[in-house]
Order: sequence, then structure tokens, then C-alpha cells
Amino acid sequence: MAHLLPLRASLPAAESHKSSSKPLKFSKRTRESKTPIYNPKKGSHGASNKTQKLNLEVSPHRAVSAVRLMRIELGGAFADLLNEKGKGSGDNEMGYVARTLGFRTRELDYRDLRLVTDIVGGTIRWRRFLDYLICSICHDENTFKRMEPLLLQILRIGFYEIIKLDMPRYAVVDENVRLAKVALRPGAGNMVNGILRKLILLQENNSLPLPKVEGDERTQARALATLYSHPVWMVRRWTKCIGQEEAIRLMAWNNSDPSFSLRANRGKGVSRADLVMKLNLLQVPHELSLHLDDFVRMKTGLQIVIQAGLLRDGLCSVQDESAGMVVSVVDPQPGESIIDCCAAPGGKTLYMASHLSGRGMVTAIDINKGRLRILKETGKLHQVDGVISTIHADLRIFAEKNPTKGDKVLLDAPCSGLGVLSKRADLRWNRKLEDIEQLKNLQDELFDAASLLVKPGGVLIYSTCSIDPEENEERVAAFLLRHPEFSIDPVDRYVPSDFATEDGFYSSNPIKHSLDGAFAARLVRDSESRCGGTP
Repeated sequence: MAHLLPLRASLPAAESHKSSSKPLKFSKRTRESKTPIYNPKKGSHGASNKTQKLNLEVSPHRAVSAVRLMRIELGGAFADLLNEKGKGSGDNEMGYVARTLGFRTRELDYRDLRLVTDIVGGTIRWRRFLDYLICSICHDENTFKRMEPLLLQILRIGFYEIIKLDMPRYAVVDENVRLAKVALRPGAGNMVNGILRKLILLQENNSLPLPKVEGDERTQARALATLYSHPVWMVRRWTKCIGQEEAIRLMAWNNSDPSFSLRANRGKGVSRADLVMKLNLLQVPHELSLHLDDFVRMKTGLQIVIQAGLLRDGLCSVQDESAGMVVSVVDPQPGESIIDCCAAPGGKTLYMASHLSGRGMVTAIDINKGRLRILKETGKLHQVDGVISTIHADLRIFAEKNPTKGDKVLLDAPCSGLGVLSKRADLRWNRKLEDIEQLKNLQDELFDAASLLVKPGGVLIYSTCSIDPEENEERVAAFLLRHPEFSIDPVDRYVPSDFATEDGFYSSNPIKHSLDGAFAARLVRDSESRCGGTP
């Protein structure tokens, strides 16, 4: 998918889910504040001098987490510690810490990196819940609203560590107080101390000020949105669609620690057995995918895999099984011409290319030139570049003006990403209800454009990483009304029956399958039909 939010994880050759759209400019839910991010103590000597100071007393993972959380909320990062090459980005994080806080801490070790990942991801997921508690303990909404960004992030970290990570309480207090005093001023540390100690007292007395799920539907939705830390509009939408009990289960899944899947790179001659052997040598716990022969699942140890160079050397990719099964729906075969319409960042492109055994071509079209360049570089690393070509273009313009036609055309459409909220911790706060309406219009435009690239008798696959029917089944139904020359090809021949719907579509459900939510429809063009005036 070409059209992306600026906040996303950069996993090498990962199926980093494509969940936005280029023409839309979604507003970020940033707190309004005139306070600068870095508010030095009185009498301090300027940032230029302070950046040379190494502070060994401040917890490095908390300093990094606080700065990363500010960058995420202000639109500059995503909650992950991977860069485009798949290496731990501890050095980069320390640079941000020095520039933002005015001092350096010791370098991050493996345990620190894991803690930063846990704290940043968890704090973002639980932000609404944490803010509710902070505001309640402050007893003054204005105090909360005027709180400077760094102070708020330190409090969120402390609340999350105490409530959700069950860390030693007073160690959490001492460490976050020290960070506030050094990075801000003594008074900020005193405030953190008072608020965190009040939280501990309330928790010990089992008297946290939690909202009750009662009243009318709107009131219940607001309470659930706070308790499970989701936007109210999502809670109301899911409750209406799948019922309150299932909506709660879905939110619980979104708030759980995400698992990851690794795909062995068959294009480079790496089998799953080879990958398993390397994971065993690294002592990384894992299990075999029940659905795809090239995949293994893992809950922990991704940083070990990264540091061992398995991604850097192109032996495997991070890719969810739900995305892998979309490729199963495409069913790429050697010798075929396949067009990937919104290809970047290229996880599906690379996986399809690995099926071609050096014969055929996957043409990757994308509007983002930089991401196409990364795709090409990763294709070389995975030794499938011989069957990948790239085209930098807007699909809607390209399809109208170009005679290119494919045996199979994949449109992995820009979408809300509501199926991947477990991995995309920030995404729930960057979505609004009205975004879906705009996305539906874009999806229809791209769907029509992609259809022009399908040969008579060819196959068009429409997919998303959403679980919303308006982006999935309803878009296919609307397309078929506009294009009677296409018909549904049931997917039960390509994916396990548990993933095939009654209508013949592919659907993975987080609650049912413990995978990311995804959707795909396989449509066949009549062999006698014309496409864009060219057979």
C-alpha cells in the first residue's frame, strides 16, 4: 500500500500495515500547550553545554521512553526501536535525549531496549486510561491540561509502570522523580512524587477512581473507552456491529503485548527449518505457524533476532501471518505477470516474488518514491530483485494512461488499520470516524483504477488490514455493481476454511484467530471482457 501515516514502524521487509491515505491529512491528537518541550531549570547553562554531560543517575530507559513518547505525540516517531536497516536505534535515541533533555545517559543495553519497547507501546495503548487517573488524582482538569509535555509523559510512564507492569512501586517513584528534577526542575520532581505516591495509596486501598459501566449506550461507551483506552467512536462502532462483549474482547486484544511472525526467505534459499535452527541457536522461543509453511511465531526475542543480523542479512522478514495469507489468496505462480498496485513498504511484493522461482515479474507501483527505493534495496538483499520492477506513480493516473496488464493484480488498499491496533499502538489516537468515509472514496477510486490493469480472464485481489465491513465487504459489493465483468472467486481453495467467509472472502479476526485483522477478496475478470480499451 502506498499511502501511509507518517507514524509507523520501519521493519525491514516487514508487512508494516498500510493504514492511511496520501490525499488525507489526518489531524494528530496533540495536546495544546505553549510550553516548550525542554524547560530547563533556572540557572542552567544552556543546552549546548549540557549535552556534553553524562548523567549516570537517571534511568536511561525512562529518559528514552519520555522523549520517544513526546516525539510520537507530536508526530515525529512511531513506538518501535528499529530503524530501516533493522538495527536497534539506541544511538539515535540517545541523540534525541541529549537534544531534548540537555544531558546524556548511559547507553541502552538489551534489557533497556526491551523496557523502552514495553513502556512506550504500553503507555500509548493505555493513554486514555492513564490520563483519566492522572486527572482524577490532580483533582483539577485545568492543572492536567496545562501540564507541560515532558512532565505529563513522566507521569504516564510512572502510572503505567505501577499499574500495568507491576514494577517495585517506590523504585518507580524514585526513578521518575529523579528524571523530572534533572530534566525539568526540583518542583516538577516534587509534583511527580506527590501524584505517584497518591496513586500507590489508592491502589493499595483498592480505591482507584474508575468509571462505572452504566447508564445509556453513550455513557457506557464513554466508560468502556476509558477503562479499555480506546476512542469513544470506536467503542460505539464495535458495540453496534459485534456487541459489547465482543467489543471488550477486541479491545483487550488490542491492549495485549503483540506477537510477531518471521517469514523464512525462500527467495534466498532459506527454509523454515533453517530459520528454526537459527532461532534455536539463539535460544529464542518460537512456534511454527499453523497456517503457512514459511512462518514462525514469536512473543519475545525480536531484539535478539535483530542484533544477530537475521533481518539485516535477508534470511527472514517480519511479516504477520494475516498478510502472508493475502499472498496465498493471490496464489502467485512462476511465469506470471503480477501487479502490486500500492506496494510500499513491500512485504507482500517480496513474498510474491519469492514464489516465482526466478520466472515472471512483480511490478510494484507506489506513490512514495523513497519507500520504493527501500523496496528495491530489500529485493536485492532477498535475491528476488530479478523478478521485481518498480514504478513511481499515482495508481489512478497510471492505470488510465498505461497499457500495462497483469495476470494478477493486487490492490492492498489504504485503510483505517483497525485490524492491526495491537501492533500499531499509536494508530487508535490518529483516527477519526470521518476518516473512514474519506477512505471509502479513495478505496473505490483505487479499486476502479486497479481493475483497468487486469487482463481478460485475469484476477484482481482487493485487500485491507481493516476489520470494518464498510472498508471490506461493502467496498467489494459496490465495485461489483460498477463492474459486472468481475465475479467472486471463493478463497477456500487458497486459505484454510476457518478464514473463508460465507461470501467467499478471506478474513482474519484478532479475537477468533489471534492474528492481525485482515481481509481479501479474489475477483476474476470475464475472459471476453475488454479492459481500458485494450484486451
